[in-house]
Amino acid sequence: MSDLVSRTPGWSLPQAAYTDPDVYAADLDRVFAGQWLFAGHTAELDAPGRYLTVDVGRDRVIVVRGEGGQGGALHAHHDVCAHRGSRVAPDDRGQVKAFVCPYHQWVYALDGTLRSARLMGDCFATSSYRLAPVAVRETAGLVFVCLADDPPDFGPFAEALEPRLGPHGLADARIAVREHYRVAANWKTLVENNRECYHCAGSHPEFSLSNFDVGVNGDVRTNPRYDRALAAARTRWTAQGLPGEDVNFPGGAPYRIARLPLRDGFLSETLDGRPLAPPMGTLTDPDVGSLRVISLPNLWAHANADYAVTTRLTPIDAATTDVELCFLVDRDATVDTDALAAVWRATSEQDWVLCEKNYAGIASRGYRPGPLSPVVEASVEAFLDWYLATLDLARTAA
Repeated sequence: MSDLVSRTPGWSLPQAAYTDPDVYAADLDRVFAGQWLFAGHTAELDAPGRYLTVDVGRDRVIVVRGEGGQGGALHAHHDVCAHRGSRVAPDDRGQVKAFVCPYHQWVYALDGTLRSARLMGDCFATSSYRLAPVAVRETAGLVFVCLADDPPDFGPFAEALEPRLGPHGLADARIAVREHYRVAANWKTLVENNRECYHCAGSHPEFSLSNFDVGVNGDVRTNPRYDRALAAARTRWTAQGLPGEDVNFPGGAPYRIARLPLRDGFLSETLDGRPLAPPMGTLTDPDVGSLRVISLPNLWAHANADYAVTTRLTPIDAATTDVELCFLVDRDATVDTDALAAVWRATSEQDWVLCEKNYAGIASRGYRPGPLSPVVEASVEAFLDWYLATLDLARTAA
């Protein structure tokens, strides 16, 4: 167990795990700074100089496409001038030919090397200075960064994700809708909520139109209708060349990738089940179910044939989490954006209300850790085990 948090197996975390500023600081240093974090989409970085920024506590990372078009290398840098430390990115996202420090006009190339530094004297060696690099990877249209000096191996995740999400064509998509939320809850309450569907039937009418409330990893309930739908769907998916088997946190890894069937009459997670746009990527049949992706600690996503939606968490403080939802469609698709966002906008906003109520109770004097259901909350248990193990491993490494 962590030196900061202890837990009785089968029970939720103690109050301090969600509310204590020291625990929050440890979360940033030991969990977020040591893991691969979802940063954004290849579709946002589709030309040289296109960049986005990612905040991780006190750190800000710039991710930018280098020279060579969309095929150019991605670079990631700490947003810290090598002179006296000023931020250099002009906005949260945009496009530049170079990064120019607004303080003293040091100029950095897209790859982070220092191009010029005025008034530093004739003997100043620009080649000795650069923006501090950050590890960056992209796979299947998703971009990840890691602040650690020795990042975890990214290969197994990419090898699992690419054949499953790659056919959906996110790398060649466009973001049709972007939503931002500020949620008054600790980031772990949002992940816990995502890891169970105990609450779905009573809280998510739009989601429940198209989705079964079983099939979540760690939910041991059986449903003959779901089992028949899954078996039949996997036969169809195999015929389309889509891997049907799930990848469920292999060896304690922080990711899951699973393709699940939708209810009868639904080809997409839309209000009426009808696709809103043509199939994305190399998909030709709209009957591909819904591919679910989670990458701890800050990403979950659903990819249907016609659209995908990603959810990115950014902790702000112990009691606050920023959330960004992005809805992606084929680059050339014309789509009703309200209809596109209807299911996941409603479902997400319902979840934020639940999480805020949950956190308000956790932060109160009456809170005590409660028992987790072995029937429907085993994935919450697995997340808490991973979280505590990650705290401990990072502490040991430090």
